[in-house]
Amino acid sequence: MQIIQQVLFILVSAFSVWFFSKKAREISRNIKLGRDEDISDNKPQRWKNVLLLAFGQKKMFRNPLVAILHFFVYAGFVIINIEVLEIVLEGIFGTHRMFAPLLGSFYNFLINSFEVLALLVLLAVVIFLVRRNIIKLKRFVSKDLNGWPRNDANYILIIEIVLMSLFLFLNASDTLLQARGVEHYAAHPTGNFIISQYLQPILNGLDNSQLEIVERSCWWLHIVGIFAFLNYLPYSKHLHIILAFPNAYYGRLKPMGQMENMPSIQKEVLYAMQPELAPTGEQAAVVQKFGAKDIQDLSWKNLMDAYSCTECGRCSAACPATQTGKLLSPRKIMMDTRDRVDNVGKNINANGEFKDDGKSLLHDYISVEELSACTTCNACVQECPVSISPLDIIMQLRRYLVMEESNTSPEWAAMFSNVENNFAPRKFSPEDRDKWAEEMK
Repeated sequence: MQIIQQVLFILVSAFSVWFFSKKAREISRNIKLGRDEDISDNKPQRWKNVLLLAFGQKKMFRNPLVAILHFFVYAGFVIINIEVLEIVLEGIFGTHRMFAPLLGSFYNFLINSFEVLALLVLLAVVIFLVRRNIIKLKRFVSKDLNGWPRNDANYILIIEIVLMSLFLFLNASDTLLQARGVEHYAAHPTGNFIISQYLQPILNGLDNSQLEIVERSCWWLHIVGIFAFLNYLPYSKHLHIILAFPNAYYGRLKPMGQMENMPSIQKEVLYAMQPELAPTGEQAAVVQKFGAKDIQDLSWKNLMDAYSCTECGRCSAACPATQTGKLLSPRKIMMDTRDRVDNVGKNINANGEFKDDGKSLLHDYISVEELSACTTCNACVQECPVSISPLDIIMQLRRYLVMEESNTSPEWAAMFSNVENNFAPRKFSPEDRDKWAEEMK
């Protein structure tokens, strides 16, 4: 029976790792569909951002209470799963508490710490469920979360409750079997643990065979649940658990108000002023696309941003356009970009290469009205806890609208004309610009 369990465990583990690796490679390929962008400067500052923003969750602590609750869940996910290493080795070799004799009393300290964290995770997750589904905070009931995104968040929280509960009941049944001297469990006795000991009265009425069924069921459901969670991540907003770290490393280091100029645009202006510098022949035949229409025109960092989005809504909660009822939602910009990347990826999977589907990110996923509402204030960039820039995508799509489609509102067209003719957004001649000062004596 033990051999059968070991073989079954190895097969389940191998399939889970293979399936996750397959999806991870697909996401990596999708991100690389974006144009190349060199982000390799100032490595010390980038590693500092990883420590502060990804590991330390610096931006989350603007709201200390929520940050602490989130940290419990985050720490529980990272630290408690150290215990998974022991479970995996036990599944392969058929042992029991194999780290206990190696670590001695420190082993009990570790498991006790894990149990306290598990309890804190349960508390935090219940509070998060209440905030989403009973209190219904505004940023969690927005219409851009309708359907799968809202359910996804609840599924993850429920999975966390199940996994932490299984962990505690696993320890409770295991230590109870040790106390009864049952073979295999009594080989490395650990004594009771700080939280799970209070669950033992629930199990005391079971005989040894029933208790072993409970212990084995909790063990299998816990590890299979973790494998299932691992393979659920690539389809969920909780992929940020993994991508938050590289995304923090590759975050923009320039001042947020500094916009990227396109060298090609600067060259066009230069050639207009000095035609003799304009390229000729084959070089002149190369058509330069301005801005971005689809995901292939965005950079790989923009696409990584889309996959890293936590859908927390802090960007939209801070966006003045969103708060005044405009159609724009920075969160929706990131979600729409990710949806388009996923659909392009499915297109490639089905056809071996991308076949034109007659759609594009601009117009089919993100509308002109949304883009026009952005004030470029950078509030969304400032608030994002994982260094995402919805504004960068918005600006590239707007560039395409203006420079490729000549699609501008009358107000924008008037401003452009004034800048071109008067060197200022307002319709005043440059000679009249200082007349306001003549009345001041």
